[in-house]
Formats: sequence, structure tokens, C-alpha cells
Amino acid sequence: MATDWLGSIVSINCGESLGVYQGRVSAVDQVSQTISLTRPFHNGVKCLVPEVTFRAGDITELKILEIPGPGDSRQCGDSQQMETAIPGVGCQVGPSQNGTGKVLKKPLSSSAPQNIPRRTDMKSQDIVISPQQQCSKSYMDRHMETLTQSKGFRRRHNSWSSSSRHPNQVTPKKSGLKNGQMKSKDDECFGDDIDEIPDTDFDFEGNLALFDKAAVFEEIETYERRSGTRSRGTPNEKPARYRHDENILESEPIVYRRIVVPQNPHKEFCTDSGLVVPSVSYELHKKLLSVAEKHGLTLERRLEMTGVCASQMALSLLGGPNRLNPKNVHQRPTVALLCGPHVKGAQGISCGRHLSNHDVHVILFLPNFVKMLESITNELNLFSKTQGQQVSSVKDLPDTPVDLVINCLDCHENAFLRDQPWYKAVVDWANQNRAPVLSIDPPISEMELGIDAKWSLALGLPLPLGERAGRVYLCDIGIPQKVFQEVGINYHSPFGCKFVIPLHST
Repeated sequence: MATDWLGSIVSINCGESLGVYQGRVSAVDQVSQTISLTRPFHNGVKCLVPEVTFRAGDITELKILEIPGPGDSRQCGDSQQMETAIPGVGCQVGPSQNGTGKVLKKPLSSSAPQNIPRRTDMKSQDIVISPQQQCSKSYMDRHMETLTQSKGFRRRHNSWSSSSRHPNQVTPKKSGLKNGQMKSKDDECFGDDIDEIPDTDFDFEGNLALFDKAAVFEEIETYERRSGTRSRGTPNEKPARYRHDENILESEPIVYRRIVVPQNPHKEFCTDSGLVVPSVSYELHKKLLSVAEKHGLTLERRLEMTGVCASQMALSLLGGPNRLNPKNVHQRPTVALLCGPHVKGAQGISCGRHLSNHDVHVILFLPNFVKMLESITNELNLFSKTQGQQVSSVKDLPDTPVDLVINCLDCHENAFLRDQPWYKAVVDWANQNRAPVLSIDPPISEMELGIDAKWSLALGLPLPLGERAGRVYLCDIGIPQKVFQEVGINYHSPFGCKFVIPLHST
């Protein structure tokens, strides 16, 4: 009969326009096909009216949240009836349909009243009624009878209870329960078999070792080869990486040994690009300069080219644009230029003139001789027109450390100059000043070097310099390629876009 459903707590969904209502069934009219709820809640908010009535045509979905037992009273009082729809408040009822007395409590969310049933209690089951189905006594009785007689009702009820729990819902704390009832709730929450919990940690490394990556990649590669798809590459294949100055398309392989000398070189160097630059003996180097001078590369041209390259390297060692700019006029770098009365000294004087033209404070040391070489006299005349300072005594050299010392005291032939008092005094001053030293075209023998250099600048092709020469640089003094071929050297320029390049020992 329709009166059997009185007192049940239901949830009625009337679509998007009317919303969801929850309340206790107070009346069911089969004739007019209506159902009434007392103390209703509309979308989680208590309604101002004590009772609302719905037509069967307005109901989209109907859920029975609580079914009263055979001995339950139809109402739990006004206060208890309202508490059943309020979150965290319950109502005491009699024995349930399964014959066991339970405490029925409906913990609901604060935003919208929802039912959170217990797994051990048969309190609710969803009954969805479409608009085409009528809310009649015969339909509801027949449906509930089928559910209550089904052996799998409790299983379905438990599954619905675990899946319909609100994600933000917290079960309220209960009080006043007996020990047996509390024990049953504890078993429900913590009653899993402890033997099923593994007592060992998961072996990640052991399971990872079971995965044969090489076999998987081989299978992928075989599949792509057979199917004709484009391979994405394997871990053993690294994609080619190019710099901004490298050409992707190479017309021919690179030849790194493009300079071949007639004699077996005593020492070989290589550039930053990997090109091999062999060293030559002093005799072959002297012959090369003599042939170049015969073809028009005079000593004056060679001195000028050497002075430009040496000054360019010295400017870079002094700091380049970071040091030499209009904002640092008060920090002018100081260079001590030590020159001897020979062609090497003339090269140093040419370098000092270019440095002075670039606003560098140059102090030129040159000993007094009765007769000077013509090349030295010409270079001194040009240097005197600059702001550079020339001294002939060691006492006039600065006592404080300078920024750079350029050594042009030694030459390849006049070894008797190293026994002169002025030479020894200048060597002692340079070693005590502790400034970095740049040597221009130093001699081969390490015993002839009185000053240890940090950098050395070679001309055209390097000589087999020792460790005391420091790091070797090579400058282009303008010798044509056919001049190299005339002396038996197969030459291809290693300079690229520069006139001074560093060399590395192989």
C-alpha cells in the first residue's frame, strides 16, 4: 500500500529548473499521482514552507535514502525529523528489515544533504524513476520486494555505499554506542586481514632489471624498418650538433694536415680548428724570410706587419675594449718595452709605436750604442713622434709593477749581448717586477732566455720553442703562398679570418 512508504526519507530530482529536494514522505496520492515531503530541503537549504508536493510528471529521478523498519514510527518528532536532513545528525529507529537493531544516522555534506550509508547496515537503495514511470504503490512495492528478497542485495548495497561517498565528506564522530556496536564499526574500518599486507619492500631494481631495453629498441627498429616508417633514433645514436659557424653540408672531407715541411719537424702544434702546424728550423725560417725579401717583402714591410700583429695581441692581453675605452682614461695601462740593438728590437719599437697610438703608456728601454742599425733608427724616429717614453738606463724604469712587459732583448745570432752589464740588469728588473711577459720571436735555445715568458709570438711558422716560451701564438706577416713553395714548404694558410691565432702542443 501507498501508506507503507510514509516516513521514508527520499531525494527527488526535478531537473535543472526546479532542482533537488530531500525530505520525509508525508503523503502519497495514487489518484492524483503526487507525493508530499515534510520539512523539505531544496538544494541543501531548508525550505520556508513545512511541506511540498510533487507531481509524477515533474520528477526526473527519485532516490530512497532511508527505508523505515516494520516497527519504526512514522515520525521521529519535529526536531528529529528535521535532523535527518541536517548534516551529522541522526534519528533512532527500530529494527531494520534484516532483523537486527541498528542506529541509523545520515552524515551529509554541509553544501548539499547527501546520504552516506554504512556497509553493514541496509538503510538505503537507489530507486530511479523516469518521467514515464508513475510513482504508484504497486510499482514501489514490487520493486522493494524484489530488492529485499534478493540474496545479493547486501553486496550491491555495500558497493553503492563505497562508490557514492562524497569526496569532501567526513564521517562525524558518534557517541553513546555500546561496546558491541563500536567493535562492529572498528571491524568494518580496520578489519582487513593483516596477512594480506606485504612485510617486505617492493624491489624496484629487481623489477627494472626484468625490462630488457635493448630487446625492446631492437624490436621497434625492426618494425620501423619493415613498415618503412622514419626512425626516431636509438639511444646509441646521438644526433649531430653543429655550431653557428659550421657548415652542415660538406662537399669534401676535412684535411687537417695542410702544411708539409721538407724536413721532419721536431715539434708540431695545432690550431683551435684542429689544423696541424709543424715547426721549422731556424735555418729554414731564415731562408724563407730571405726569399720573401727578394720577392718584394722588404724588412720595412715585415717590421710593420709584425708591429701591428704584436700590438693587436698586446691590446687583447691588456683587457681589450673593457680596459681601453673613454670611460677608463684614468686607468691607462702601462707597458714596459725592452729592446736590444738588432732587428728583433726594431720589431719591438714598431709594436710600441702602435700601442702608444692606442693610448697606452709605453716605456721603451734601448741601450745606447754609437752606431745603430738603419731599421732601428727609422723606427725610433717614428716612435719619438708619439707620447711614448724612451729610456736607456735601468734606473729610469718604473719601480712599481707594470701591466705588461714585452721582451725583445734576445736574438738568434748575437749571443755576446747576454754578457753585457745592461742586459743582466734589465733581466733582473724584469724578473723582480713580476709582470706578465710577452716575447716577440724568441730564440730556440732555452738557455738563451733570461726572462721566462707567459706568451710568445712566432712569425709565419713557429720554431720548436721550449716550455719557457709559454703559450705560443702565430702571426701572419704576409708571406705569399708561392714563396713557401719555393723553399719546399707545401703551405695552406691556417689563419682563417684572423691574423693572430693560438697554437696548442700536440
